[in-house]
Amino acid sequence: MPLNIPIALTWLRIAMIPLIVGVFYLPDAWTAGWRDAAAALAFVVAAVTDWLDGWLARRWNQTSAFGAFLDPVADKLMVCAALLILLDLGRVDSLIALVIIGREITISALREWMAKIGASSSVAVNWLGKFKTAAQMVAIPCLLYWEPWRNLPVRWIGGVLIVVAAILTFWSMCWYLRMAWPQMRERADGPG
Repeated sequence: MPLNIPIALTWLRIAMIPLIVGVFYLPDAWTAGWRDAAAALAFVVAAVTDWLDGWLARRWNQTSAFGAFLDPVADKLMVCAALLILLDLGRVDSLIALVIIGREITISALREWMAKIGASSSVAVNWLGKFKTAAQMVAIPCLLYWEPWRNLPVRWIGGVLIVVAAILTFWSMCWYLRMAWPQMRERADGPG
């Protein structure tokens, strides 16, 4: 397993997940006034490391198969953990959480299968997935923070963006499935 700064940043993102989740399990008396802000800030820092590790890996030519595997795993763990917390807090609808988490599981399985059959380029990341990720990465810290900030309706912004993210999530899942459909059909029609 290679260890370089981009991979260390990915591990840092994974290590921050218990911090984001953990502050919601501390007694309210300990976290009065700072719990939501701390969780939102930790999520923002983790999201920035997501962008930074990829940028550094490409810039320093430190891309690796392990990094390509670990990076999306870290992203999915971070988003799913935050959505489960938001679901528990009643800040996100269960249908939205189900769509986003269900898509992540479906597309991960699809990508793994497509890689096994040598057709991973059919389900490579595209612009739709990037917009979906951007909407999620802004919506989730807004929903974690929840309170207005400098007259910005943070909760409303987060609510709108998480709906946008869910729509883009479903749309991108359909797009990826459509791109993989010829391979899926060929394998279903073939021998065995």
